[in-house]
Amino acid sequence: MSRIAGYTPTEMEMEKTSNGYLMSLIAVMVGMPLPIINLLATLLFYFGNRRSTWYVRWHCTQTLLSQLTILVMNSVGFSWTISVIFGSSIITNDYIGYMITMVLFNVAEFIATINAAVRTRRGEHVEMWFWGALTNIICPPPRKHEAPQPLTPQNSY
Repeated sequence: MSRIAGYTPTEMEMEKTSNGYLMSLIAVMVGMPLPIINLLATLLFYFGNRRSTWYVRWHCTQTLLSQLTILVMNSVGFSWTISVIFGSSIITNDYIGYMITMVLFNVAEFIATINAAVRTRRGEHVEMWFWGALTNIICPPPRKHEAPQPLTPQNSY
């Protein structure tokens, strides 16, 4: 179980973070043909919780980053498919390869999101492989109060 050192989320925090992940899953199911719908639903949830505790904000940010990645991949696949159906593009090995990669990526993200929803509901802190590191940069964990150190040649600027 991955917990944040010295921090246990409240019941409300665990529910909100789990709901953030579930919101993105529901949006994927409803807005499958139009990739922007997934992002808009997650963005609304993010803005609704941006003044919440760090734990909730962190997980909303991670969900939003994953949906941004999915949006880019699915938008390229959607526009390429429209070009094949209505335009002059033809089905090539590149197209088939991209579509297979896109589907596999969507399935992996779907599974990771379900896992994160379940684990955050239990109070675990889940960092997804790529998005966790980005989220730590955007929304760094709160630091414990440290006593200031005297300025010495080793720690001076």
